[in-house]
This record gives sequence, C-alpha cells and structure tokens, in this order.
Amino acid sequence: MPTIQITPHQTIHYLEYNPKGTPPILLLHGLGATGASWEFQIQPLVEAGFYVIAPDVRGFGKSPYPGDLVSISNLSDDMVCLLQSLQVGSAHVVGLSMGGAIALQLALDAPNHVKSLVLVSTFASLRPKNYRLWLYYAFRFLLVHTLGLPTQARLVAKRIFPHENQAAFREKFLQQINQADPKGYRAVMRALAFFDVTERLPEINIPTLVVSGEEDTTIALTTQQHLSHWIPNAHHVIIPKGGHAITVEQPEVFNETMISFLQKLS
Repeated sequence: MPTIQITPHQTIHYLEYNPKGTPPILLLHGLGATGASWEFQIQPLVEAGFYVIAPDVRGFGKSPYPGDLVSISNLSDDMVCLLQSLQVGSAHVVGLSMGGAIALQLALDAPNHVKSLVLVSTFASLRPKNYRLWLYYAFRFLLVHTLGLPTQARLVAKRIFPHENQAAFREKFLQQINQADPKGYRAVMRALAFFDVTERLPEINIPTLVVSGEEDTTIALTTQQHLSHWIPNAHHVIIPKGGHAITVEQPEVFNETMISFLQKLS
C-alpha cells in the first residue's frame, strides 16, 4: 500500500489500481472501515477502465491520526492534497456513509476536483427524527468513550450485518475497525455529529447519484432522500432488501448501478 506525505504532520495510505486508466475514481470508506472495504468494487472498476484510488482516511487503517482536532473539512482537505500529490486534476468521487459526508464537503469546498458524486448510505446532517436512531447513535458514542472501540465495534458490526449468513462480513468489518486509532475514531465521531451541509446542497452543480439500501437501519431513507431532493438533478436509486453496507451485501447490483451512471458521463 503506497503512502503519501500530504502535510508535515499527516501521511495517507491508499490503494491504487490501474494508474494508467481513465478517468480517476476516488473511493471513500465508512466510519471504522478502510480503503480495502471496497474490495468488491475495485476489480469491476478496473475492468471498466477506471484508475482506482482507495485511501485510508486519517486515523483509520494504516493512515495515522496526528492527534489534532478533526472536522469533515479537514478530511476533505486531506483528499484534495492526495489528489494533487497524485497529479489527479479531478476524479469521480464515491463515498459510503462517513465517506459520503467527506465527498459532499469535497464537492462544496473543491468542486474543480470532483467530476461527479456517488453518495451511498449517507447524509448531509445526522439529525434523525426517529428516536430509535438517536438512541443508537447516543449508545455508540457512549460505548466508544467508556467501554472502548472493540465493544462498540461489535455492536456496529452486528447491526450492519445482522444475519447468520453474514458472519464473514462481520468478522472482516471488525478486523478493519480494530485497526483504527481509538482517539481518531472518537474524534471523527464528534466531527460527524457537528457535520451539517444541508443548506449548501443546492450549490452542488455536478452529476450526482444517491444510492440507498431499502432496509438501511443506520441512516434513515428519509435522510438519504433529502440529498436527492436538494441536490440539483440528483438521481436516487433504492436497492431492494439492501442494508447500510450495500456495497458488500449486494455488490453486483450496486456495481452495475454505479458503473452505468459513471459511463454515461464519459
């Protein structure tokens, strides 16, 4: 896995495939995961001719957490530095959950670096009207600040992959979460709690696809529908029987949806 020093205090590890391909595509993972979580998307994207870049966000995977305050804008800036270091002018940006929040911030702060957006199981603000989701978020926050990251990780893995036939997915996800820097994980959780670009969504003027799992229990469908309603000309696809980790649960359907959207832009 290559590493780039993007600032004097921050390095970013990333996966890179088909560097001679075109156009570039930047894959941004969810909270606790790593760039390797896109394993079911990488080969289909390479076969479609894309140059694939899948970084570990700071504090996750092999990218260190420098110990400073974190905002989603900071994480977006990291991605700008990464693209510039790789001499990539602009890329299609695909973000899942936390990665979708970073993708939104990137499109707002550095639109010249973003060809299009694919927003997966994500949000412009974590302000659920469903009290059960509020309790879930609050419980996660409490666990990670008291009993620690491994305990919280088991709760999250069980909720995202609840079925018996998903045990292998749960185990792989737990392994990824346990690579995270606990302080970095908590810092990003706090950053996500304050993240809110709702009023800026109409500023996004690039092709946008919103993809949701019909049975997502982490981000309410109404929250995801808000994205497609307020981003001009955004298209929303809801995958039947899909959960939050739709990229892992139903990779064939997701990949077909994503690649079809991207190829129409070429």
